Amino acid sequence: MTYWNHIYAHLDPIAFSIGSVGVHWYGIMYVLALLTALGAAKYFVKKDKMGIDDKTLDNYFIWVEIGVILGARLGYILFYDPRTTYYVTHPWQIFNPFLDGTFVGISGMSYHGAIVGFLLATWLFGKRHKIKTLILLDLVAISVPFGYIFGRIGNFLNKGLVGRETDVPWGIYVDGTLRHPSQLYEAVLEGFLIFVFFYFYRKKKHFDGELIALYGMLYSLARFIAEFFRQPDVQLGFVLEGWMSMGQVLSIMMALISLVLYVYLAQKAKKT
Repeated sequence: MTYWNHIYAHLDPIAFSIGSVGVHWYGIMYVLALLTALGAAKYFVKKDKMGIDDKTLDNYFIWVEIGVILGARLGYILFYDPRTTYYVTHPWQIFNPFLDGTFVGISGMSYHGAIVGFLLATWLFGKRHKIKTLILLDLVAISVPFGYIFGRIGNFLNKGLVGRETDVPWGIYVDGTLRHPSQLYEAVLEGFLIFVFFYFYRKKKHFDGELIALYGMLYSLARFIAEFFRQPDVQLGFVLEGWMSMGQVLSIMMALISLVLYVYLAQKAKKT
């Protein structure tokens, strides 16, 4: 497995360049993740006869994408970035891709922050177009995990969110240190397995909102497990009890909120 172990020595994170601007594999995979999630949503809408037309669905995903980008960036700044105060006092720098006149891109996105932005965008879109928010959320729960696979592969190709040190034979050398390919673990746990579950379970749902509540719990469990193989953020390290990462703390919070939502919606459905 020598080639695999040293794959980063053979892999250029930049797929191609347009002038002086390099187009990274991560960006390509991010776009692919969005398109595959949208394609999956359209497939399920038609297959399950959900009554949402393609134009409305396209518009919804634009709203969601804006919400996700804003939420992910702001979430990272609030939860992970040590320069939170700087960004609060210099908000115009939050999405500035240039450093001293050089294009460096925008780094630092939080999944849990993206969730908040996504929920807010979904609620606003549902109100505007008179579509029940829970129906939209259930649709997202069964379609987004498929796109998420490509997002984590993008992290791997970009050598981001690296794994912890290891001695397993399938480890990847990152700057001379053998590490778990934790991004690929996450692609399987948080993307593929959850997608397969919802593909078969979706028609058995008992009430609107059940799928998104289950997604919150399943994703949190998958992320909690994956964090044991993922290197904690350098600026934070372990934040609780000397072993728990910020991602695990946020996953626990997300799981509890999802559980409360599930119980609330289940009880509400019984009364109607």
